[in-house]
Amino acid sequence: MTTAPAPAASPTYRPLAGIGWMLLTGLCFVAVNVLVKFLGPRVPAPQAAFLRFLFGLVFLLPMWPVLRDLRPTARQWRLIAGRGVVHTGAVTLWFFAMTRIPLADVNAMNYMTPIYVTIGAALFLGETLATRRIIAIGVALVGALIILRPGFREIGPGHMAMLGSSVFFGASFLSGKLLADDLSPAVVVAALSLAVTIGMAPLAIMVWQPVTLHDGLLLFAVASCATLGHYTMTRAFKLAPVTITQPVTFLQLVWATLFGVFLFHEAVDGFVLLGGGIIIAAVSFITWREAKAKRRATTPPVPATKL
Repeated sequence: MTTAPAPAASPTYRPLAGIGWMLLTGLCFVAVNVLVKFLGPRVPAPQAAFLRFLFGLVFLLPMWPVLRDLRPTARQWRLIAGRGVVHTGAVTLWFFAMTRIPLADVNAMNYMTPIYVTIGAALFLGETLATRRIIAIGVALVGALIILRPGFREIGPGHMAMLGSSVFFGASFLSGKLLADDLSPAVVVAALSLAVTIGMAPLAIMVWQPVTLHDGLLLFAVASCATLGHYTMTRAFKLAPVTITQPVTFLQLVWATLFGVFLFHEAVDGFVLLGGGIIIAAVSFITWREAKAKRRATTPPVPATKL
């Protein structure tokens, strides 16, 4: 009696390759942070954000025929416009925060975005907010309080901007999820880039200042790293499930802390690392439970909410 051979593993399931692509994704997004930090406040936040998205349109040129022939419905137009508005606010606040608080603080607080998405999905998309989700949200909020430590240290405009940025990024992700039900991912990304570029234009004009060649090249590098990061993230998701690739994204907090120390001479704040770790644990728990329950996950991997 012969035994049937075991089925071959799926060629699209390559967890080690997925982890490798996600490691590269984290480096790309940390590079975005570092480049914006080097830019500093020389270019006003709205203008810097506008130029980042304007330069990013270069990478969308192959999508032009598809966008030209696109005929969105009234509902899709509202979602595209609404997402453009909230993402414009998120990006502007993020650029502002990057120039005023340490890299580790920015990255640690960014991990709150999936928590806000979970809350928004329950409030606006009718998702069930199970007890485990409520507990994870509460734990994440404790982590945020440890980072901010109100009453024990001054909470500056940069921290407030980062809090607002995370909320707006969460709203943008929820809008993008609704659009993804009707449009291809490439079209959703292209529509967002166009909408944010248009939305940022009047804000940038209001504060416009001459930009040096050096700063212009920095912003083009920001656009390039952000675009490459989204590409490598997509490759990672095709090769391994989020439950495998998600934990890798949290190395960004370590890299951001190291870059902050060695490039910008920022002090290592143990409370930021502790609070970030608590938030990471809460997000990881939600992601793991969603995968175990085999539900259609709403909580996004952290890089998915990046600019």
